[in-house]
Amino acid sequence: MFKNKVTELLDTALIERPDLFLIDFTINSENHIKVIIDGDHGVLVEDCMFISRAIEHNLDREEEDFSLEVMSAGAASPLTHKRQYKKNLERTLKVRTASEEIEGKLTKATEDNITLEWKVREPKPVGKGKITVNKEANVPYENIVEAKVMIKF
Repeated sequence: MFKNKVTELLDTALIERPDLFLIDFTINSENHIKVIIDGDHGVLVEDCMFISRAIEHNLDREEEDFSLEVMSAGAASPLTHKRQYKKNLERTLKVRTASEEIEGKLTKATEDNITLEWKVREPKPVGKGKITVNKEANVPYENIVEAKVMIKF
């Protein structure tokens, strides 16, 4: 019953803010509510406060004792939703599939797959030395085991 009420409040808040989306939501046996969100344009502290208030201000602490934690998906967190790929276009990703690991710039994110581009040095077809070759890979979402944004400083 408590989880249904919290889920309903969370869904209502996310409908009010369509730029935000849910990454993870759990309630443990001690009624610790943990909500992880992301946004099409990132997540500000104010966004976390909005979600927190939407839940906390509509629950009665006299009825249920609970704790609430609302946070953004961290910069080092793996990408889990298609919307996260779209917001990270033109950034470098490290994508692991069952058969390979690719690091490249995310140039396209469709409903079915992502496109990564990168450069690699390969031996010349004729003669000595190496040339730089542009590579591209289309990776279906269902083949992605893990994908992370590579943070460059």
